[in-house]
Amino acid sequence: MTMPATPSAIPLNRSPARRARSSADERLLYGACVLVPVAALLLFFLFPLATIVWRSLVEEAGGVGPGNYLALFRTPGILRAVTNSLAVGLATTAVCLVLGFMVAYAVQRTRMPGKRFVSAALSLPLLAPSLVLGLGLIFLLGRNGLVSNLLGTRINIYGFSGLLIANVLYALPQAVLIIQAALRHSDARYYDAAEVMGATRWQQFTGITLPNVKFGLLSAGFVVFTVTITDFGNAVTIGGDFTVLATEIYNQVTGQMKFGIGAAVGILLLLPTGVAVYIERVAAQRQFGTGSESALPPVPDHVPARDVPLFLATMALALSIVAVVATVVFASFVRLWPYRLDLTTKHYAITLSGGYEPLWTSLGVSVAAAGIGTALLFALAFGLRRLPAAVAKTVYLLAVLPVGVPGLVLGLSYIFAFNLAGSPLHVLYGSALLLALCNFYHYHTQGFLTMVTGMRAVPPALEEAATCLGGGAVRVLGDVVVPVMVPTLLSVFFFLFMRSMVTLSAVIFLVTPSVTLGAVSVMRLDEAGFVSQAAAFSTCIMAVVAAAALAMRGAVTLATRRTVS
Repeated sequence: MTMPATPSAIPLNRSPARRARSSADERLLYGACVLVPVAALLLFFLFPLATIVWRSLVEEAGGVGPGNYLALFRTPGILRAVTNSLAVGLATTAVCLVLGFMVAYAVQRTRMPGKRFVSAALSLPLLAPSLVLGLGLIFLLGRNGLVSNLLGTRINIYGFSGLLIANVLYALPQAVLIIQAALRHSDARYYDAAEVMGATRWQQFTGITLPNVKFGLLSAGFVVFTVTITDFGNAVTIGGDFTVLATEIYNQVTGQMKFGIGAAVGILLLLPTGVAVYIERVAAQRQFGTGSESALPPVPDHVPARDVPLFLATMALALSIVAVVATVVFASFVRLWPYRLDLTTKHYAITLSGGYEPLWTSLGVSVAAAGIGTALLFALAFGLRRLPAAVAKTVYLLAVLPVGVPGLVLGLSYIFAFNLAGSPLHVLYGSALLLALCNFYHYHTQGFLTMVTGMRAVPPALEEAATCLGGGAVRVLGDVVVPVMVPTLLSVFFFLFMRSMVTLSAVIFLVTPSVTLGAVSVMRLDEAGFVSQAAAFSTCIMAVVAAAALAMRGAVTLATRRTVS
């Protein structure tokens, strides 16, 4: 008996004309999925980057040459800023590697209690603009800080020491995540073999654990160095007279209007970060590209002589992070810090710096950055699957390049690229859309790599089955790829949203009096001396990002369950 055809059924015996038309539609779809994101990358990443390189070569007299770079050596403070940046970057990297390995090892390889608390504490710096950590340290250890008043002394937290502590707290979570991944990549069978051969725990640690995570440590080190040397928020908040390259670019451009020298400093800042990113990528590939899928993760055992000291040290570090962030929240409710500690909500009645308008603008910009970014990244990852290997490799290289460009350099390059009178692109300058695009391309690489990883989870057999049943590219996309990719799509969307809410360096040059963002308002309030209002605004931003993080966890969990079922 012949079954009646359903309206949604696709006939298998399509005519040659229909097959040709379907094939043409598929080529058009895959071509658009690649061409649109690549064109956007060229327009909103490579083109601005080329303009800042060109602008660094345009001298004040109008000629083209190395004049701006030569002027760097004659500009007071530039060499000192370079030295300071390298010093604080290297010091932060060293401290973060030691503390990061300690925390990662304690969480991954011991049975100490409180692991969830440690993980939650480490996530706090990711929920706020970087300058919040500097603000919290000032509330605690500044000249009128809580600790200073309790001890009856004036602690000078500004300068190298304060910047080092703030940068360590800011970069430590990223180091811990990388080192944890390296520790998870180990194989328990090596430890079993060493145990049978009579190796002591210390011999196993030095002979197996450390060699296995060496590339993870190297990768974490260069990530920390890159984050530290390019950070602007902590430097402008707690750096004081300790100038670094990030603040020097800001001073040259906004303070002295020397755009040529500012561009040259930007290129100078681009060089060490580019080298660091390249080495980090090589280290990451060496660490995670040689593991066996059949590896058995080590099961931690209980060793009191090891676990108790690690527990105490890790908890002390976690509590320190919580104390810094909680102090900012507490200070936002204090009437007059630190003299009148009675609670009030008056600091939330913010009327300066546009009131709460920058917060709503940040929400809109972040949603736009997340929405546009997720769509473009999904299209690019989907289209790459059908490209020839050589072309796919080139596009892949282009897609990961933004990770090597500091936010300050990218934001400055947008001025040169889009603030040109008479250019059709000038219509974007000063708009919320340009801020959203800048934020997206600042974090383009991380989102792209996540999307590519998620795309690899789509079962090829399921795609082939849908194709064999007569489904075209659109049908396969809607019925197979998208349902499997929903958890990844949600993760990328919320990641871009949260990072866009808290980023400062990428947008500091692009905000205008009519279009500004929440993180910039925090900086403006702090500079104007309204530190309690800055704390209140920071608390609002952290609340929004924390709510987004919880929503992401719930949405991804629900989507994963539906995909599995």
